Amino acid sequence: MKLAVITDEIAPDFEHALDVMAEYGVTAAELRGLWGTNIAELDPEQSARARRALKERGMTVAGLATPVYKCHLDTDEAEELGRMHLAKARGLSEQMDTLRRCCQLAHAFETRLIRVFTFWRRGPLTPEIERRMIDAFEEPVRIAEQEDVILTLENEHACYIGTGAEAARIVQAVNSPRLRVCWDPGNAYCAGEKPYPDGYEAVKPLVAHIHVKDVVMAQDAVEPQWCVIGEGDVDYAGQFDALRRDGYDGYISLETHYVPQGGTPEEGSRACLEALRRFLS
Repeated sequence: MKLAVITDEIAPDFEHALDVMAEYGVTAAELRGLWGTNIAELDPEQSARARRALKERGMTVAGLATPVYKCHLDTDEAEELGRMHLAKARGLSEQMDTLRRCCQLAHAFETRLIRVFTFWRRGPLTPEIERRMIDAFEEPVRIAEQEDVILTLENEHACYIGTGAEAARIVQAVNSPRLRVCWDPGNAYCAGEKPYPDGYEAVKPLVAHIHVKDVVMAQDAVEPQWCVIGEGDVDYAGQFDALRRDGYDGYISLETHYVPQGGTPEEGSRACLEALRRFLS
């Protein structure tokens, strides 16, 4: 297992985020937001600056956390129904252009992993919607084959596919080595699944990348509350033991979300990095 961080969870200043990571011995960055710009919008000058910053610190890129398929399944309306992390809302017709652009950025950053989603949830997940989503991955998979990249489908509770069981069904039905799972236990919890062992057992043979964040649902709370890894309702001790037992050798990427009361995202990320170092040691 290798540790990475989604850098904008620490700070929008990319160089500063890398320097914080270095303090904890983390040498791989996952790219989503850099200097207030989403990865899908990064211009050539920003891309070159980011590559210089990584090279100067001896760091690599674990993957690109793109917004591909954070859109409607059945309309071309551009709308935000969940977190976009600086990305411009785009309709369905623009998604393949976004994917192709992100493939070129993946080549520039020397990574093969491109995170994707499964459309804004606008009601219950039905067999018909599942079939339409499976069909919708035909072109992305073809592009991934042409570009020699791997799409990692993240289970996201704001999208139709929020649990491990749901993600496994879609990826198995698409049946391509170019589409794997970005397993997010925190998102699975928010979607109503017990992440470990239930969700993990479903996705285990399909996982190519992992996001970690922890969460607690207090009694009578309307929304889940993010917290330090290992202090919430996700069984991360069991999850990490299982990953070691199963020989997982990919990235564990911190997607903090936790901000301490009166504190900053950087302080939340530092607390989570301390906890992750203990888990991974």
